[in-house]
Amino acid sequence: MTSVDEPAVRITDPVWLRNRIGLAAKLYGCAPAEVLGTIWWYSASSVLVAPALESLVGTGVAMDPSLEAVTLETVADGRFTGARSSRPLTRDLAELGKAFEGALEPAIATIAAVSGARVPALRAIATDSLANRLLWAGMAAGDPERGTALAGPLIAAIGPRMPRPRYVRVGASFAVRRASCCLIYQATGGDKCTSCPRQPPDERERRLRAALGA
Repeated sequence: MTSVDEPAVRITDPVWLRNRIGLAAKLYGCAPAEVLGTIWWYSASSVLVAPALESLVGTGVAMDPSLEAVTLETVADGRFTGARSSRPLTRDLAELGKAFEGALEPAIATIAAVSGARVPALRAIATDSLANRLLWAGMAAGDPERGTALAGPLIAAIGPRMPRPRYVRVGASFAVRRASCCLIYQATGGDKCTSCPRQPPDERERRLRAALGA
């Protein structure tokens, strides 16, 4: 499929957002609007935060995560293929946290208004997206702890309404101990994700160990 560029600021356009969330029903099946909004944000937030975090871990300088600076790469069925930022921003986590707050809070407020998804749940998804992207960026750099060490200070800088990030060591590997549920299983009727918090802790650990070969 050919990708199309979408300015990230469109996330705050209710008409555009309603259409994009509607496409999620074609991908995942019919479900209540709040479920589809949560699923959509689970995917969108991971892509949205990636340019700033990958550059921060890789070079020490974060690209600007503001909605005005980020372009989302999408395909016709609503999926994301990537994102990029138009400008570098900072080495300072406090400044980066403010920039992330300015991007995430309007996006979350619009998704909640359009779909009925709960704001705390959407913030938890954003925390897990940030934590995952920092972990992956550290792994890409050959040093997972380079990324995971940034998660707590950065999310604290975004603001006290964001849940704190958590990691768990599974054998020799790190994984995010998620605070959020994507709700995909409610739309598809399938199994919960391997790391889903809506399962007994021992079952989650068993599945993580199997997935990571630990």
